[in-house]
Amino acid sequence: MKILVTSKRVTDPDMKIKVKADGTGIVTDGMNYKVNPFDEIAIEEALRIKEKGGGAEVVVVGIGGKDAALEIRSGLAMGADRGIHVLCEQAVDSSVVAQILAKVYETEKPDFVIMGKQAVDDDSNQAAQMLAGALGVPQACFASKVELAGDAKSARVTREVDGGLETIEVTFPAVLTADLRLNEPRYASLPGIMKAKKKKIDEIPVASLGVDTNPRVKFVKMTEPPTRKAGVKVADVPTLVQKLKEEAKVI
Repeated sequence: MKILVTSKRVTDPDMKIKVKADGTGIVTDGMNYKVNPFDEIAIEEALRIKEKGGGAEVVVVGIGGKDAALEIRSGLAMGADRGIHVLCEQAVDSSVVAQILAKVYETEKPDFVIMGKQAVDDDSNQAAQMLAGALGVPQACFASKVELAGDAKSARVTREVDGGLETIEVTFPAVLTADLRLNEPRYASLPGIMKAKKKKIDEIPVASLGVDTNPRVKFVKMTEPPTRKAGVKVADVPTLVQKLKEEAKVI
């Protein structure tokens, strides 16, 4: 069995993001980067499936500039077997990501793909669905539980939906996406970090894939949300009611 799992390089979600004065993007000076948290959950799930079934190969794929190899290496330190780095210096949108992953899929021919349900930098939540559509395979998004069949040719996936939980069955090959409550990702151990340095990462120039990397979606401008006004104290209930009616306009 082979499992293809993604590892996207994103800005650290715990850091304060500042928008550039001209609105063309965020200030990256001094910014830390890490693996997209939902991708970490996807990697963890792939590793758990490997440990339960035995003999599975977990391949981590990342797209980005030279620095994106660090996040791929993080997946290897967690326990993945090898990595694929699609070297692409320009920013790409979900459509381009799906096209690139489809090309990697054609070469690797994994049994299934696990991705984070969304990336915390752009929150698009589109790449996995587009990938499944491009490949013509089933998809099971927002997974909170994944149970492989005994023959490892299908899986029962419990999905988090607006009304609660939904359980579906998908046959492989398929695309799955990891939701927040699927698992708790492990920390990379020191031996795992040392082993990861020797694990192979294949570097593939994006130009060699024959993919049109022109984005379909362009960010026109970024702005910070308006500063929240400070609260005020009112002398009595009638004044409160008046402000709720005339200022807040909630009653």
